Amino acid sequence: MAAENRLPRFAILIDADNTSPRVVQGLFEEIAKFGEASVRRIYGDFSSPRLKSWAEILQQYAIDPFQQFAYTSGKNASDIALVIDAMDLLHSGRFDGFCLVSSDSDFTRLASRMREQGADVYGFGEQKTPESFRQACRRFIYTENLLADAQSATPEMGASAKALEPPSAAIAILNKAVAQIETEDGWVGLGAVGQRLPNIASDFDPRTYGYRKLSDLVRGTGVFDIDQSEGRFMRIKARPTAPSASSVKTRSRTPRRRPQSAKQSGSSPS
Repeated sequence: MAAENRLPRFAILIDADNTSPRVVQGLFEEIAKFGEASVRRIYGDFSSPRLKSWAEILQQYAIDPFQQFAYTSGKNASDIALVIDAMDLLHSGRFDGFCLVSSDSDFTRLASRMREQGADVYGFGEQKTPESFRQACRRFIYTENLLADAQSATPEMGASAKALEPPSAAIAILNKAVAQIETEDGWVGLGAVGQRLPNIASDFDPRTYGYRKLSDLVRGTGVFDIDQSEGRFMRIKARPTAPSASSVKTRSRTPRRRPQSAKQSGSSPS
């Protein structure tokens, strides 16, 4: 019974060269939402002064450092070591998924290969992370959002001052999700929309647009009708688009045909 109730086991593999230690608190809080961080490893050349800021963080969060000396300039031994260990852990069959923490597109094929094997892959990286790596993951979480969660006290309701994109930038993808599951009357459950969004864009996250919850983001866009009767789940419906100004102008410019006078028609008065 205890095994059945256990959270999915995840291996956390961190690329120290492309990750800031400031995101670690938010990182493990985020992972705790969907699984257990069973293995915690980080790869880099910790003899370099650039990575000294990781020293205290490693002990605090029980992260095992894997030292990789940079013997040759331009060759990233840390990336190779991370990939080798990831494949060993994958074939051990002990894990339900993997968290790859990096903004480096070099891990795109690794993420794809793990998913081909049936493992869930969650990516964590900065907003500058190339799309190829983001889309190779089941979900991709921007570390800027984790940093905001860990360091700010933004209330659940309302927008955050640390938004990476304006709420209007989310309208297109929200409309796409609604259209894919739209019913005859146009109303769809917000829960179904939330489940569909990661399939459309693996990096979709309400926090990117300044909101902690999807329901608050939907309200913040101002383009959806909302129905949440007492004791019922929230439903949303896309509002009809108003006719554009150009089409209105075109219609207003159509000249009306006036009746011809007797003189114009060529007939003489009787």
